[in-house]
Amino acid sequence: MRNFRIIFGATVAVLVIAVAVFAPYIAPHDPDEQNLCEGLSLPRSGHLLGQDKLGRDQLSRLVYGARVSVIVGLSTVFISATIGIFVGALAGFFRGVMDQVLMRIVDILMAFPGILLAIALTAVLGPSLRNIILALSILGWIGYSRLVRGQVLVEREKEYVQAAMALGAKSGRIIWRHLLINTSGPVIVQATFGIALAILAEASLSFLGLGAPGIPSWGAMLNEGTSFLFTAPFLSIFPGLAIMVTVLGFNFLGDGLRRLLSPKEDVSRI
Repeated sequence: MRNFRIIFGATVAVLVIAVAVFAPYIAPHDPDEQNLCEGLSLPRSGHLLGQDKLGRDQLSRLVYGARVSVIVGLSTVFISATIGIFVGALAGFFRGVMDQVLMRIVDILMAFPGILLAIALTAVLGPSLRNIILALSILGWIGYSRLVRGQVLVEREKEYVQAAMALGAKSGRIIWRHLLINTSGPVIVQATFGIALAILAEASLSFLGLGAPGIPSWGAMLNEGTSFLFTAPFLSIFPGLAIMVTVLGFNFLGDGLRRLLSPKEDVSRI
């Protein structure tokens, strides 16, 4: 079961990223090309997933929508992980006043609902891809900081760190060359789950009309399809399936990596 999760999750992740990278070569039509005479046409040869109310090819828009999901997912995780690792490493290694100040800031930010704050920031700053990434990253780093802090507190007391301190190694070298490397496993697992959450959050914002204007996205396609649930349900079914499979794939990948990197957990269950 563990291998199945990793294989399935990795396959979905690779396919989604490949579709996003090679979208211009995979999409059979221009995603913005309109044909009003064929609006709401059912799936058929030439338009395998049908056409929306403006006659735009659904498959092409779905392919280009993968780009938005991948860009938001990877960018949000990269920014959040970078800030969170830096804050968590400082708090866990130096402890004392620095730890108290940084963790109290984290506690305050945790009081804000993530998706509501993202909606508010996107509404104030304006709908765009950059603002979505910024809104999701403002609170996205909190989980990484707490995770890294806990790992660093444990690793800091081990013999190899104490030996490096006794030899006069600088704090920056110890953190970078020793602590962060030995805490990278949980961070990778957290990042995998973070990509799924960012993709789902972007789809939610786009569904509410706060996505990047003029760019095909799965959430916006899902929103457009809600007006035709009885006459053209395929407009909502295919974007919904794309979101579900992608999020499920990254979650499976993260869960598989977590079990793979924590063999003690599997042994305890036997």
